[in-house]
Amino acid sequence: MKALILSGGMGTRLRPLTYTTAKQLVPVANKPILGYVIDHIKDAGIKDVGVIISPETGEEVKKYIDNGRSWGIKVTFILQSAPLGLAHAVTTARDFLKDDDFIMYLGDNLLSHGVKDAIKKFKNESPAALIFLKEVNNPKQFGVAKLDSKGNILKLIEKPKRPPSNLALVGVYLFSKEIHKAIARIKPSFRNELEITDAIQELINMGSAVMSEILDGWWLDTGKKDDLLQANDVVLDEYVKRQIDGDVDSQSQITGRVTIGSGAIIKESIIRGPVIIGRDTEVINSFIGPFTSIGNNVKISDSVLEHSVILNNSTLCGIDRLEDSLIGKGTKVVKRNTHHKALRLMVGDDSSIEV
Repeated sequence: MKALILSGGMGTRLRPLTYTTAKQLVPVANKPILGYVIDHIKDAGIKDVGVIISPETGEEVKKYIDNGRSWGIKVTFILQSAPLGLAHAVTTARDFLKDDDFIMYLGDNLLSHGVKDAIKKFKNESPAALIFLKEVNNPKQFGVAKLDSKGNILKLIEKPKRPPSNLALVGVYLFSKEIHKAIARIKPSFRNELEITDAIQELINMGSAVMSEILDGWWLDTGKKDDLLQANDVVLDEYVKRQIDGDVDSQSQITGRVTIGSGAIIKESIIRGPVIIGRDTEVINSFIGPFTSIGNNVKISDSVLEHSVILNNSTLCGIDRLEDSLIGKGTKVVKRNTHHKALRLMVGDDSSIEV
């Protein structure tokens, strides 16, 4: 079995950050989302991995994955010249996929656990496709599946006005070679994209078996700022352990599950976990509240932060309160007046803000 990771697209919902950063490389708990995806692929024992990249962010994705040696995988990068749909991405990867079974995993999705069990089920049952589903509270906003009593998918409906279920399609799919025949039979949607939901529906129309795997853990789509902050909350809460590798002075208080990277310096500050602080970061005379991720080589002084994601090489100085925020790489946020106010910001890379 092969893996196809989709790491292209424009990331328009995360702009301005994604003007300069691939959305799949935005960090959650100081680790790029794409890293979690590759971990799941590796843990499933898949060695041959194709990665769909775009002209805009492909080089950055290549730099992060490199040759895949860090994960023990073989990587083939596949350029999708324009974002023409998920089924189009499969067609673009046809030479790589050949007639092998494969798992397709969207590179900006996070799952609570890996995909080993689903792959075992797929191999044992040999359907044309196995689709990951998750119960949601707002099915009208998703592609929704109608199932029979055995868990086979009878019909897929995109953003239905009257949902037949609350089971939404998650961005993980297992396919046999039959998917290529189905894609060849569909036409572009009103968005001028080849939709993977249309291709799966065509498999059903062809009489092929399409099974489901209903997730019992969490699923997070990190396409928007609030989604990404929620993902950061969940991952920090579940994975962060107390580990202090940096220097903390005697006037600072570290409470709860806090990870502090090597070379970091904490002076006269209070940090309440879950929090992760990267390497060579300085926190001086500040309060860092729960559910905050701070990258490498960040400088924070005389500030109050919580429930935020701060990327590498940024500076925050004199900020009375920053919350629910996403701050890009190399950005400076500094205080220039005496007003006391809470800030909620979403700022792209290499910006400068005076408040």
